[in-house]
Order: sequence, then structure tokens, then C-alpha cells
Amino acid sequence: MNNRLKIGISQGDTNGVGWEIILKILSDNRITELCTPVVYGSSAAAEFYGRMLKDYEPVAFEAIAGAEYAVAGRCNIVECGDKGLSITPGKPSKAAGEAAAEALRRAMADLKSGAIDALVTAPIDKEMIQSEAFNFTGHTEFLAAELGGKPLMIMASEIMRVGLATIHVPVAQVAQSLTKELIVERIEQMNRSMVEDFGVVKPRVAVLALNPHAGDGGLLGSEEAEIIKPAIVEAFQKDILAFGPFAADGFFASGQFKNYDAILAMYHDQGLAPFKTLTPDGVNFSASLDAVRTSPDHGVAYDIAGKGIADEQSMRNAIYMAMDIVRRRREWARWTARPLEHFEREKGRDISIKDLPEQEHKD
Repeated sequence: MNNRLKIGISQGDTNGVGWEIILKILSDNRITELCTPVVYGSSAAAEFYGRMLKDYEPVAFEAIAGAEYAVAGRCNIVECGDKGLSITPGKPSKAAGEAAAEALRRAMADLKSGAIDALVTAPIDKEMIQSEAFNFTGHTEFLAAELGGKPLMIMASEIMRVGLATIHVPVAQVAQSLTKELIVERIEQMNRSMVEDFGVVKPRVAVLALNPHAGDGGLLGSEEAEIIKPAIVEAFQKDILAFGPFAADGFFASGQFKNYDAILAMYHDQGLAPFKTLTPDGVNFSASLDAVRTSPDHGVAYDIAGKGIADEQSMRNAIYMAMDIVRRRREWARWTARPLEHFEREKGRDISIKDLPEQEHKD
């Protein structure tokens, strides 16, 4: 029991559906058989939404000062925010945004210290959370600032995995943001994530075009010929199975996406609109970071907040995926640390230095 992964869960906006879906998941005590949940948020919000969800088993939280004190087999909560926080479901408020930011920062501190194994974030209101202390366009940008590196946003499900070349960029700025170097980097990130995070041995990566009809030979734009195709060629020369560029409409409408392990879209809605249409209950995963973070593929859903009808399956899938990716990364690190040693052990004998060729002795 003590070896179960500690999964941090940030509460998100307290006036959205975050607490509803968190409590629905935690009301099934089987979740504590899979992991040790550590929720960062307001106990007042937990109590408010707990009273509302009459058809679900109440969740008895273990109040702890930090994730290092988490009790295995229990649902734990790290208190964040004002205990007198006013909860007004469906109504945006700066107070709710501040509470979401505080919970996220507290969870991030534990993630960076290793006190939790992964972080699952409930939805935030990107406008209400803005302040001098939190000036980011979304979770992904916050993660980049806190953890360093260049995260790749991947929307994942059993049906497809879609990564984004550009993330939260205005449509008017997408074309000028694209370079061959960026696309090559994104293809490499997609390929690496498929191997290390999703266990795909030799991924096939489809790359979408930017313009309608993949540019129609230059009639509708030159980005395909001048930027995207050269990037695909370079990636292929690096032994990555990258293909394209494909016109996005036909690629999804014809079912061609089923032939690939991953898809790289050029901008946010080009990838997310078909993903959310074609695949239910997907997960948002921030790849290419040293720590694992996932979230449901939906927002705060103010229109249904407080009504008890929010579907928790995407959040549940985010928790499951976080656990799976942590374990795959650790297994990959173990196997690649000394691959020859592991290979020989699999053959039934241990390896020693005398078994290695002389050149490897020198190395």
C-alpha cells in the first residue's frame, strides 16, 4: 500500500465543475486501491459540493500539511485558500481564480520536490485566474515556467493522440510562428513521448498541413512546401517515421488518422476540434517535461456547474493516464540505463564486465 503512487489533484476553479468531478471519482473507494490521492484545495468547497451530490458516497478527507504526510488508503487534502471562500457555482469570480492559483502553486511545489508522483489539474478559468502573481495563458505555460523545458501539449485517448506545434497562439499569428526548426522539434517530441510515455515501439507520426488542401501546390499558401515538408524530410532522415503534410479535413473525415500512432497539428483548434468530436473523454497531457501532468479535456463548464450532472470520466481517465505514464517512464529509464545488462539478464544469465568486448571495457 505504501508503494502506491501519490497523485496530486488541484481543485481548479471553485465555481466550475472541478470539485464535482473530483468528488464523484473519490466517492468510489476503489480509487485508493490504485493510488494515494492528494487534493489541493478548499475544504469549504469540498463540503459545499459534497452536500450537493446526494447520490454519491460522501468523501472523508484526511487533512494533511503536505503530500509527504499523505495516508495510504485514504483521500487526503492539503488546505489551500480562504476557508471562508464564497462558492457560487456557474459564476466567474476573481476569488475563485485566486483559490485555483493558490492550489496549483501548492501542488506544483510538491511536484517539484517529489512529494507527489504526478499532478492532475482540474479546469481553471484562464481569465479569472490572471493576476500579477499568475500571468500565464494556461496550465501549459505555467508548467513551462515552473519546470523549465518546452512542453508539448498532447490530447490523448484510446482512439488518437494529437500534439500541437503551436499552443495558445492567436490564429492570426500561427503562420509566422511556424518554422522548420520548430516543426522538427515537435515531431521529435511526439516521437519520444510515444516511445517513453505511451510504450509505442516505432511510432508513425502524421503531420498536418497548415493551409486548405495542403496549400494546393502553392496556390493557397507556401508553408507546406517551404516549412512543413522540409521538416518532415529532416525528421525522417533522423529515423523518425514522419509522414505528410496531410490536409486536415480529409485526414480526419476519411478515417486516415487511424493509421498513425500520433498526429501533429499546426495550431490549437485544428487538432482539438476533431479530437473532441471523434473521441470521448480524452486527456490533456503535457509531454516533454521532467514531471507528469494531465488534465481532463474540458473546461470549467459554468453552464452546468452546481447541477450535479458533470461527467467525471475525462478526469478519471486523466488520473489513470498519469499513473500509467509515471510507470512507463520509470520502466523506460530502468531499461535504458544499461540496456545490454538488461538484455543479457532476459536471456537468463547475469552480465559481468568480463563478458563485454574489449572496446566496451575501455568505454
